[in-house]
Amino acid sequence: MPKATEGPCNVPKPGVLDFINKAKWDAWNALGSLPKETARHNYVDLVSSLSASSESSIQVTPAADRKQPGSDALVVTSQDGITTITLNRPDKKNALTTQMYHDIMLALEAASKDDSAITVLTGNGDYYCSGNDLTNFTDIPPGGVEEKARSGAVLLRDFVDRFIDFPKPLVAVVNGPAVGISVTILGLFDIVYATDRATFHTPFSHLGQSPEGCSSYTFPKIMGPSKATEMLVFGKKLTAREACTQGLVTEVFPDSTFQKEVWVRLKAYSKLPPNAMRISKQVIRNTEKEKLHAINAEESNILRERWLSDECMNAVVSFLSKKAKL
Repeated sequence: MPKATEGPCNVPKPGVLDFINKAKWDAWNALGSLPKETARHNYVDLVSSLSASSESSIQVTPAADRKQPGSDALVVTSQDGITTITLNRPDKKNALTTQMYHDIMLALEAASKDDSAITVLTGNGDYYCSGNDLTNFTDIPPGGVEEKARSGAVLLRDFVDRFIDFPKPLVAVVNGPAVGISVTILGLFDIVYATDRATFHTPFSHLGQSPEGCSSYTFPKIMGPSKATEMLVFGKKLTAREACTQGLVTEVFPDSTFQKEVWVRLKAYSKLPPNAMRISKQVIRNTEKEKLHAINAEESNILRERWLSDECMNAVVSFLSKKAKL
């Protein structure tokens, strides 16, 4: 794409979901009337900022760093009757790429059929999961942004459906801060253990988006409508203690003993009769499965529309620009 050094912007405005090029276009358009040298510096600063934002809940991953299928972005182990699915991008705060969505679904499918009694989802490093990797939004297919939004909504729906249908006890071992989709699906887990260092953040409105993971239903049910609204609409970040008090987290442990205490407990649970646990979960969960699938489908459709909105686009670009100035 031509740069702001070339004078006024004559290139057509990029598509709504093409966040990076849209931000570049806006920058160029705004800078086009400036002296060329000033415009060049300002433009380079802003475009560089789009791949900075190290504290952002949305991570920009250079193409060379993107995990390929079969890579180590996800590690699955089975031991002591427990299958553990570990998000393994600690340098990216375990931000989820599109490939990782597919890999997690495959891992859940395999875990549902293996001989383990319990399945655990956790993260490697300081973060549990920082939400979506920005590349999920910027890799635009030949079908354009409408096709990107459609396929993204289908992937999200299928991903959440796997959690709704998972037949065994499903445990989240939240080893650090959690953002976005990693928070909203917690209502579909059977147990959520968290270190006292964890936080829980769903900044949907800040990004022009709306809730997913069935959280529009599970969160009000778990914590009451007003507390759920504070999180899902206003983006209030909860501490682990607050999340526990409100029922989203089962128990909080001191960070220094978190791993030891949690795994000792889970290993004891994994020795319980596995069929009894599956049947008990079925009794508890089955009455709401149909409703959860319907809610998931609706949330995914609404998000597809959100992703195609100028409001969402502008919110994300604004978010990235603000982070870059910090």
